[in-house]
Amino acid sequence: MATSVQERPPLETELGSRRTAAHAARRRRLHWFDLATSLWSPITVLALALIPYLIVIESFPSTAPPALPVMQGFGLLMVVWFVGLLVWRGVDRQGATLRRLRHEARELTGELSHGLASVHDAAVRERLVDLAARVDAAAATGDAAALDREIHALTDQAGKQVAAFRKQNAVGIGIGIAKALAVALLIRAIFIEPFRIPSGSMLPTLQIGDQIFVNKFIYGVHIPWANVVPFVIVRPPARGDVIVFENPITGQDYIKRVVGIPGDVVELRDDRVYLNGNVVPAQLEQGHVEVWDRPEDSPWRLVHPDLWRETLGGKEHEILLDTELRRETPPTGPIRVPADSVFVMGDNRDNSLDSRFGLGGPRRTVVFVPHGNIKGKAMIIWLSLSHGGLLSDLFGGTGIRTERFFRQVR
Repeated sequence: MATSVQERPPLETELGSRRTAAHAARRRRLHWFDLATSLWSPITVLALALIPYLIVIESFPSTAPPALPVMQGFGLLMVVWFVGLLVWRGVDRQGATLRRLRHEARELTGELSHGLASVHDAAVRERLVDLAARVDAAAATGDAAALDREIHALTDQAGKQVAAFRKQNAVGIGIGIAKALAVALLIRAIFIEPFRIPSGSMLPTLQIGDQIFVNKFIYGVHIPWANVVPFVIVRPPARGDVIVFENPITGQDYIKRVVGIPGDVVELRDDRVYLNGNVVPAQLEQGHVEVWDRPEDSPWRLVHPDLWRETLGGKEHEILLDTELRRETPPTGPIRVPADSVFVMGDNRDNSLDSRFGLGGPRRTVVFVPHGNIKGKAMIIWLSLSHGGLLSDLFGGTGIRTERFFRQVR
C-alpha cells in the first residue's frame, strides 16, 4: 500500500536515502569547508577560546602573565585567518560563488522541509522532493551554473505549490533574529558587558580608548533602573577591584578602583591613603614618566607624573601622582564606609573625579558608591584604540595597541 503524504519521512531523511556513499562523503567535506571559510569562523573560534581564558585568569590570577602571550598569539592567528579569507574571496571569485550557492541551497531545502507539511498532493510532493534531490546533488559538484539552475527550478515550483513559501521564511528569519537578540541581551545583562574607557582617570592601568569586558556575574545580577543587586553570586566587591558603576550623582557609567569596603575607615593625608589607621603600602617606581592623556574634545598631550606601585587588598597596581595637577583635597578623614557601599578612587590620583570629589557632582564632598549601582568587575582589555600603535599617524595619534589585547585588568 502506498505511503500517504502525512506518513512520509522528513525531507532530509528522503534526501539522505538517495545519496551514494561518495556523494555523502563529499557533501560532508564541503560542509566543513564552508564552515572553515566563513568570515564568522575565526570570530567564533576566538570567542570560544576567550571563555576558558577568562575563567582561568579570573580564578587563578597568577596564570595571567604566562597565559597572555599565548592568547595574544592565538588572537593574531585568528586575524591572519580572517584577512586570509578576505583575500581568498577577492581572488577566487568562482569559489566564493559556489560557497554562496551552497549556502542558498541549504537555506532553500530547509525552508522546503517545513513547507512540505502543507502539500497534500502526493504527486506534487514527490516532484518537489525530486527537485530538492537535484539541488542536493548539484551542491556536491563544482558546477556553479548547474547548481544555480536547480536552485531556481526548485524555488519556482515551491513558490507555486507550497502555501506561503516565502512568508514562512520571513517569519522564521524574524523569529531567529528575535531569539538571537534575546540571548545577546541576556548575556549582556547577566554575564558580560563591553565598556569603553572614556578618560584618563584610570591611567596607567587603563588607557583612554581601551575596550574592556566587564564581569556582570561575580557580584550578583544588577537590576537596571532599580539599581538593586538582590543577592551576591560569587563575592561582594573587594579592595583593589576595578569596577564599573552607575554614578549615583550624575547617572553616567564610571570606572574606578575600590579602596574602601563597608566598615573600613578611610583617611587621606599627605598624599597617602590610610585604611583603618594603617597606611596603604606604596613606593615610588619612577619619577616624571611619559604618559599620554587626552582631555575631552582635545588633542593628545604628554604629561609627566610620578609612577608609584601601590598594594591594596593584597594586590599590586600602578598609580600616578602629579603635583602639577594636584587638587585641594577635601575633608576626607577619617570617614567610615557605610554598609552596602564602597569608596572608590581613580589610579590617576590627581586627575580623577572619584569619591573624594563628589564623583563629579556639584558638591565637592565625599560620595560613596552603593552596591546596587555597581554593574560589574573589569576583567580584560579586548581591544585598545589608544595613543600610538598601528595606524596612529593616520588618525591624529590614535592607533591600534595590539600589545594591550587580552591583558587582565588588575
